[in-house]
Amino acid sequence: MVLAGGARCRTAVARCALVALVTVLLCGCAMTPPPGGQEASTLSDRVVPVVAAENMWGSLAAQVGGVHARVVSLIANPATDPHAYEPSAADARRLADARLVVANGAGYDPWMQRLLSAAGGTRTVLDVGNLMGVPAGADPHLWYWPAAVDATVSKLAADLSALDPGDANYFKQQGRHVATVALADYHAALAGIRARFSGRPVAASESLAFYLCRSTGLDLMTPPALLRAVSEGTEPSPADRATATHQLGAGTPWAFLENTQNLTPDVQGMAATARSAGVPVVALTETVVPAGATFQTWQTRQLGALARALGSHSVGMLAHG
Repeated sequence: MVLAGGARCRTAVARCALVALVTVLLCGCAMTPPPGGQEASTLSDRVVPVVAAENMWGSLAAQVGGVHARVVSLIANPATDPHAYEPSAADARRLADARLVVANGAGYDPWMQRLLSAAGGTRTVLDVGNLMGVPAGADPHLWYWPAAVDATVSKLAADLSALDPGDANYFKQQGRHVATVALADYHAALAGIRARFSGRPVAASESLAFYLCRSTGLDLMTPPALLRAVSEGTEPSPADRATATHQLGAGTPWAFLENTQNLTPDVQGMAATARSAGVPVVALTETVVPAGATFQTWQTRQLGALARALGSHSVGMLAHG
């Protein structure tokens, strides 16, 4: 996927076109009034309209918001590339009604900031990158960082409480439930991998795996420059490509973590080399798959597959020992 400053950045002409589109669309849209004299009528139905840029954050927002939030995720189709995403007229209309907007930030979804700037008005924006102090240019795959997930759940409860004070206790209770109950298996799966396999070498197709490996203690041995290049949509250097191919061909990594939503020829070649060498290939995705699943179901399923792959390698080593 393309990071900020990557090869797929839009031209200034495209940005201007977006601003013009949204401005025209919003001329006829009734903006939600800011808190104040009309607050009671705005929230009379006790439902806060929320727009999330991506469905991993939208899933968490829906769980924290419960019956008092209406959440729409702009990117929910697993086939959609968030970095190449082009906001539609329907997205502009949804944003016009939103009281809370959730974006990944860290350069992952720059189109959302442009859409917000064009829309104008007042709304609360939860930018996960800003929340975690991660600037544009750093690895933006923050939903694979458990600390960012937990912090976002807490901030969602706080932001929703501020927007709808009458339901503050409900949002706080929902936030606690998500943090301690709904995400319990997710955290347990992470802890299980860390306890059994910390320090074991793995390879990856791109930087999507960075936070996952850091949080589980896995040693991500693929050259960092290659991970960035594939993620940014640029060409890896011949030296980095040769190193990654040698590592996989020798069967050194215990697993190969493959972003199945970014299957470039380089990625396909690495996966083929891994399979030929008996290295298990574990599928990871950028967005929730299937689209209707919860964040924790999606993540726990992927973590389970990773644990099984690492475990199979360990058993294989004992069998050949």
